[in-house]
Amino acid sequence: MTFARPDHISDLDTLPRMPAWVTSVRVEPLEDVAFLSGAALAHLHLVLGRDCVPQTLLRDRLALRAAEACVAFSGRPERAGELRDSVHLLRPGDLPGPAGETCLAWRRATERPVTVKSLVRALPELQGDQIATSLDAGQGAPVTRAAMVLDAVLREAPRADVAGLILADATLAQALGWDRLVPLLAAGLKRADLRKRGDDLRLACHRALLSSVVVAVRQAADLARRAAHLKAVAPKLRAKGAGDAVEMFLTRDAIAPSALPLPDRAARRLCDRLVDLGALRELTGRDTFRLYGV
Repeated sequence: MTFARPDHISDLDTLPRMPAWVTSVRVEPLEDVAFLSGAALAHLHLVLGRDCVPQTLLRDRLALRAAEACVAFSGRPERAGELRDSVHLLRPGDLPGPAGETCLAWRRATERPVTVKSLVRALPELQGDQIATSLDAGQGAPVTRAAMVLDAVLREAPRADVAGLILADATLAQALGWDRLVPLLAAGLKRADLRKRGDDLRLACHRALLSSVVVAVRQAADLARRAAHLKAVAPKLRAKGAGDAVEMFLTRDAIAPSALPLPDRAARRLCDRLVDLGALRELTGRDTFRLYGV
């Protein structure tokens, strides 16, 4: 297994920056907000096309953010830390609970190319024909299509916000020519927005995307730098299986040492070594049941 040398990662310095005019002016009319959200999505499209951005890791981290928003919509208290625990510290036979199920749904939705089959895997409570019908509910420009899908799902099932938001993001991805779902809408919407319909919901979706894309672009740049550093220090690792472990960290938001392809003690030592090298962070602040991520 080979890793790019630090002097080969010049692409990091050329990641395009979001133009200030996209976010510096607060506008109200639908057509103006739509123009700015379109500009933001076009910029994100360029960022996602850069090889230095760890795409799978970015989607997984955005999935956690979307799950956190959906859990908050439902009135539950779990936040990112609890959601990570509910997913990554599960033992065989354990159930993740409602918040964990929400987190797993978003993660599964981003793991595979957007198809009806992959969305059934993320949303097993829905049938394939229901998902196909929902995806066909939108017409027009990408954000309009996504808003129409969300509108259609919530009209039929007002409490199905997780399914509606996943299907809306899937519709957006398809309309933009992305093969994978990028979680964007949920984290930018407010709970009250989910009760809106028609043009009001469309305006809320444009605003949500404008704010979420800014966060996604910033996160993409941060993860690109962190991934480059992890690859740079990887040759210093001597543990057998360290290369495979590094690849896992480059694709997942968080990992427990027990999930790494190393003996338990060696896995913990590797994680601590990478933290010492500034390539990983310990995400829980605990002395036990720790989770690590880029």
